[in-house]
Amino acid sequence: MFYLDTYALAEIGDGNPKFMELLNKEFVITDLTLAEYYSVLYRDGKEDKAIYWHSRLASFCKPVSRNILINALKYRIDNKKGDLSIFDCIGYIYALENNIKFVTGDRAFKSKEGVIFISK
Repeated sequence: MFYLDTYALAEIGDGNPKFMELLNKEFVITDLTLAEYYSVLYRDGKEDKAIYWHSRLASFCKPVSRNILINALKYRIDNKKGDLSIFDCIGYIYALENNIKFVTGDRAFKSKEGVIFISK
């Protein structure tokens, strides 16, 4: 089982073959990650693409508990030198607490526990 962060979703959306194979594996994302990905596409003037991916990925979404949100915010504060986004911290802590691998291409997570790092 894998957790796909926004970086991974963006690479999938762009058709990067290194990431496309993840669609054939068991994965999960949080509602917050999908919302962030949607907002990135919308900001870039790609609302049709945002709507498509929202529809395609909605069944893989999971809600985030308040406990995970709090732990993610604590993690972000404790690692402030890494300039980590709130969304990434939430996804990372969600993955850790659910014993699944966090898939990203974000260098800030490259050497973290439980991470599968895939470069562009």
